[in-house]
Amino acid sequence: MQTNLFDSTPGGYDSSTVVANLLPKDGSATYIPNVFDSNSCSMLSASLRATLDWQQDQLFMFGKLITTKREVAWVGDAGCSYTYSGVKKFPQAWTPELLRIKHTAEALAHHTFNSCLLNLYHDGDQSMGWHSDDEIELEQSAPIASVSFGGGRKFSFKHKFEKLGASVLLENGSVLLMHAPTQNFWQHSLTKTKRIVPPRINLTFRAIRQEQQ
Repeated sequence: MQTNLFDSTPGGYDSSTVVANLLPKDGSATYIPNVFDSNSCSMLSASLRATLDWQQDQLFMFGKLITTKREVAWVGDAGCSYTYSGVKKFPQAWTPELLRIKHTAEALAHHTFNSCLLNLYHDGDQSMGWHSDDEIELEQSAPIASVSFGGGRKFSFKHKFEKLGASVLLENGSVLLMHAPTQNFWQHSLTKTKRIVPPRINLTFRAIRQEQQ
């Protein structure tokens, strides 16, 4: 029997497990576990690793170009270039699997996305430091939908101006929705862990401002 990669669609998860808002103020971060079932997650992860052009990430730190062990892929509509950490990225074309994941993310977020940044973390030592997704190309009022496949990792928030914080374990098949004005007031990070965790692919679906293309 053929497995349907998208048996788990919006409305198929247990609504009682949804975290309505992780943040105490100045934004909204909604965590939805089990949006995709485990079989779908395994098949999607394998497909994404095989069909996308993954590159080691590059960013400028303290005036130097740093190459990370973490791998990235930038996918989007034609013209959706994106600059972060001083490096400009040009989009790969959407794959059928990515378009279907995007459709699920859009149904949950009630918003249309035209681009996606994918990060491949091979182990728990690979992480993402504190930052906000507030680059000039992004539509500031649009939500960001973060989809996780693979090993569960701790995702933390800290307020930019007050001593406030929150965290959540991003589990296999989950979706985290960050709505405006979250990026204006909060930073987030994916922390390192000494635990042995499987590789993880994170997809953040975004809306690029058309006038910036």
